[in-house]
Amino acid sequence: MLHALRLRNFRCYESLSWEIPAGGALLLGDNAQGKTSLIESICVALTLHSPRAARLQRLARHGTNDFGISLDTDTGTRRLLWQPRHLEMAVDGVAKRDYADYLADAPPVVWLGNRDMALVSGAAEYRRDFLDFMGTQWHPEYREHLLAYRKALKSRNILLRRPNPSRDALMSYGSLLVQHGERLSQLRQCMLDLLCPHVQEHHARISAGREENISLAYAPSSSLPAQEAMLRALAVDIQAGYTTTGPHRDDVTLTINGAPAAAYASEGQQRTLAISLILAQASLLYNETGLAPALLIDDIFGELDPHRRRALLGVLPPESQTFITTTHLHWLEDTPIPLPVQRISGATIQ
Repeated sequence: MLHALRLRNFRCYESLSWEIPAGGALLLGDNAQGKTSLIESICVALTLHSPRAARLQRLARHGTNDFGISLDTDTGTRRLLWQPRHLEMAVDGVAKRDYADYLADAPPVVWLGNRDMALVSGAAEYRRDFLDFMGTQWHPEYREHLLAYRKALKSRNILLRRPNPSRDALMSYGSLLVQHGERLSQLRQCMLDLLCPHVQEHHARISAGREENISLAYAPSSSLPAQEAMLRALAVDIQAGYTTTGPHRDDVTLTINGAPAAAYASEGQQRTLAISLILAQASLLYNETGLAPALLIDDIFGELDPHRRRALLGVLPPESQTFITTTHLHWLEDTPIPLPVQRISGATIQ
């Protein structure tokens, strides 16, 4: 449960103090008033990740070079202070030196926005981001191997961009990529196996019981064992200037009734599948961690037809706090929602 949020110089917020309603809130306001930034700050405080920015420095308010977030939860008060090239983390006033200590026992987060349509129809990077966002909250080992893999990958790619890179150094970094990449792939496969029944259940409920068979399959970038794939790709990597094989190039294949969803599913089917994936993420995280995830839903209800709106609201986990942003309430005429409406204007909650 989230109780209170305080912001300083985050996005459009110079300062904010918000007592969070027990069940969540419906955040109403025009565009560019701070609705999405508000729920984004919750995501950052609980996961150290923004669904809208690759780097934390982009979250500082224009004209400033630092920001602060403090979030009171059932598992402690989490405080972040970002300054150029430095991030201070603390829980209940105790400084945390590494991400794992800070994130331990943090309530999970699930983000649902219009960008999530790309989970079905977009490039592989969207599905990898989906796996990593879920995996780092699902299991500490996933986060450990992902961070180690990314660090080795960055170093190897820097080396590959140099003229005549040392083959010994490339092989050394390659060994790290194999070590952490193999375990990362195993964890992804395990997680997908756990996720699939949740996807099928939510899809059946949202699609009004239509008999559509949904499947998810992990699709590695190479059919070869990791060590062999890395060795065979060495010359190609040197010529390309980057690492061409490994979990950072893998994908997830989504099918409906045996056909690739990206190519053959209708827009409505793709939207239903994307929503089912996100809700399945919430169910899995709740089952695996025992903590109800905060649901952050960014301005999608106005884009859904009445049936899908009602279906989505009907399957939102009641144990979760739900935060929904919207620019208008017209869609509520046929879809009542039991959340308090809080208006946001000029980065102020009214």
